[in-house]
Amino acid sequence: MRGLFSTVAVLLVALMIVTTEAEKNKREKGKGAKAGATECAEWRYGSCVPNNGDCGVGVREGTCNNQMRKLKCKVPCNWKKEFGADCKYKFGSWGECDTATGSKNRSGTLKKALYDAECQPTIKVSKPCPAKTKTKAKGKKGRGKEN
Repeated sequence: MRGLFSTVAVLLVALMIVTTEAEKNKREKGKGAKAGATECAEWRYGSCVPNNGDCGVGVREGTCNNQMRKLKCKVPCNWKKEFGADCKYKFGSWGECDTATGSKNRSGTLKKALYDAECQPTIKVSKPCPAKTKTKAKGKKGRGKEN
């Protein structure tokens, strides 16, 4: 009985060693393939092109020498077409409502240009003024009945 037990134990240890060696080889093989594909250092990426419509999930193509790669990307559905989805700006507060034009303005300075996008250093955006001002109701809330 002891002989059978020791034989099973030796087989289990041998199986564990073989499995760990196979796993190491598999990991090293995967690293080698990836390292060869990223030899190029000067990748140039185009803008994100949505799969359907003007926004949503899409693809961005990158080129370097004779290599080409595609990256998944996403164009937000609230992006401003004037300055693109790859240009990130820091905006100030909205200005006062201009009664002549019926709109408010604010300006933004370039914070980050993604994927070497060509962005304007400063931009101005506008939006329509609200139709009417909101007023808060004056009264006691959550007090219940008073006697």
